Amino acid sequence: MAQSLYPQPMTSRRAMMWGALGFAAAPYLPAHAGVPELDRTAQQWRAMSRVGYGPTLGLVQTVQAAASPRSWALAQVDLAFAASQKPPQIDAQRKDFQALLPTLFAGAKRDRDIRSKAKANQATGQERGDDKLKRFDFSAPPAPEHFSRAMVLQSAAWRLHSASHPEWEVPLLARMTEFWFNHLNVFVGKGAVRPFVGHYAVHVSRAHALGKFEDLLMASAKHPAMLLYLDQARSVAQGSRGPQGSTRGLNENYARELLELHTVGVDGGYSQGDVRELARVLTGWTVDPDDPSGFRFAARLHDTGRKTVMGQQYPDSFSGGGLREGEDAIRKLARHPSTAKRICLRLAQFFVADQPTPALVQTLSQTYLRTQGDIRQVMRSLLDSPDFWHPDNRLFKTAMDFACSALAAADAVSDRPDARRWVLALAFLDGAGQPLHGWQTPDGYKFDAATWLVPEALTRRADFALTLARQTGAAEFLMPYMSQTTRTAVAQERPALQTGLLLASPDFMYK
Repeated sequence: MAQSLYPQPMTSRRAMMWGALGFAAAPYLPAHAGVPELDRTAQQWRAMSRVGYGPTLGLVQTVQAAASPRSWALAQVDLAFAASQKPPQIDAQRKDFQALLPTLFAGAKRDRDIRSKAKANQATGQERGDDKLKRFDFSAPPAPEHFSRAMVLQSAAWRLHSASHPEWEVPLLARMTEFWFNHLNVFVGKGAVRPFVGHYAVHVSRAHALGKFEDLLMASAKHPAMLLYLDQARSVAQGSRGPQGSTRGLNENYARELLELHTVGVDGGYSQGDVRELARVLTGWTVDPDDPSGFRFAARLHDTGRKTVMGQQYPDSFSGGGLREGEDAIRKLARHPSTAKRICLRLAQFFVADQPTPALVQTLSQTYLRTQGDIRQVMRSLLDSPDFWHPDNRLFKTAMDFACSALAAADAVSDRPDARRWVLALAFLDGAGQPLHGWQTPDGYKFDAATWLVPEALTRRADFALTLARQTGAAEFLMPYMSQTTRTAVAQERPALQTGLLLASPDFMYK
């Protein structure tokens, strides 16, 4: 039996209304499921919803004017790469999170110092000036004790706005920024990491989104957000001297995740011994609050002994020791065939299907290895593949997908963007299990339908859609992409509810 859209029995007035519209009994299938080949309208929906986050009125017009949805999708690769080499468009009131890293370090230190001194009356200190931040109002500088929180909210506003406004950010670049942030995840809830999360998203995930994977991996490894998140900044040669004569040693957290999650994967042929050896290779990699890069290699804390990682000796006779050891190790891991397979499998799962065909993954992996990890070439191969356009390769939207696609549609039929919608979206993401920048462990969020297609989550999506769509115009541009069942049901309802019901419909849940 096909799964219904909303859980039964439905008792609320709103649920009764959905049932009357026929949504409650509608099977969770996209409008064009079961057809042998996607027609042009379905191809447009797939292109806009996967290459970007979903249709807006302007994006629909652009894609319809293209020679074909495929040609539009392929053109996004070079457009996204070109955009990634330039600073993102960010409203002037919300760009402090893009300050130089020494400025962010200094602001975070002031924040900590004030909170430490005011610990006795901490509640009062937290309340002062915080209400404006909750409303995404950055018209005045935040109180010093709210610096880190302000940076977190500014970066969240940028992520939501860029993902839902294709006129501000090339759709594929917003998509790739999410993918790489998730793959090289850092957690905003770890206090030391908080002020740097937005900077990391822009200068690591976005800036290298369609370049060489090894450059992306290196930028991640040297960024304060990652150095602090996985405690690499504290990893030193065993027995190194610390404060008051104490001794310090290795921290294997980053080395372990670099192998298990970022590169070769659990089946990549490494051992626990390789984790420890790689941790030794990376000793001395730490943060520098005064350097524009935020990174410093502390030679006196580096393990100068011989190490062997997956059969490769460090230091070797060509590159020498010190900082170069770690850089060489990261580049070798990025070029490893197991890394190619892992990265390409995850890209295929993100863009094509929960269970992509081995043939597609192999084709993408071959492109990756042939180009030494050129993601731009891999994405061309993916978007040009028959698998991307195959009707059977359905993808159910994650909570992030749904929030951004709903924001895009609602803003498209509103006079202007409304920061209150960002507040609603963040609250929805928190409740839906995908808080922005909020996954605690290094593995990042899952993308598959088994994770997101559950009854309570669908009810929450419907509530969000109907609330978000209040005081918006009619999203008529969505109608051609909906099934006849949805169009008929929505047309029978009063105009004030129609946009919300479109966003809550079964058709809108797929990309």
